[in-house]
Amino acid sequence: MRRLRLIAALILLASSLSGCGYNALQRQDEQVKASWAEVLNQYQRRADLVPNLVATVKGYASHEKEVLTAVTEARASVGSVSATPELVNDPQAFARFQAAQQQMTSALSRLIAVSENYPQLKADASFRDLQAQLEGTENRITVARMRYIEAVQAYNNTVRQFPSNLTATALGYKVRPSFTVDNESVIATPPKVDFGSVAPRPEPAASN
Repeated sequence: MRRLRLIAALILLASSLSGCGYNALQRQDEQVKASWAEVLNQYQRRADLVPNLVATVKGYASHEKEVLTAVTEARASVGSVSATPELVNDPQAFARFQAAQQQMTSALSRLIAVSENYPQLKADASFRDLQAQLEGTENRITVARMRYIEAVQAYNNTVRQFPSNLTATALGYKVRPSFTVDNESVIATPPKVDFGSVAPRPEPAASN
């Protein structure tokens, strides 16, 4: 009888926990963490490409100091933001992280735009490989961001809805920040920045 009562009590406890949103909060919290880890992974992949990209472009266009410096500074700015799991619980820190990544996106876009003026650079096998890696990484970033947005949306809904909001409050679960977009239809499209036409620089005269 004692064993049956214990089993019944456990079933009742499990049922009550499920009904109050406890299990959903645990599951969705883990999904948010996993999605965020993938976002960081893809952003780090992009940051790792920067030194080789800068070195390759510099070999053909060393006088494009402004562009090369902007990319280097953007990478430093990204590295200055501590991208820890706890960052997703701090809206202000999350906003700084997002701003740093947007700065990196803009700088890399400008670097690729400048490369259009140097046929030899565009023909370089190493540069073409790095450019392909960058494009692939931008696509993976877009997918990772979209999955994170979806995970946060599901989690935030559970935190706000009754009666799960009572459980969330009792256990200290709070609404988490998400990436912001001006137009949700572009979430599935890699970010593009239009810097207009870049005037080609004259090739250095050959020495006799």
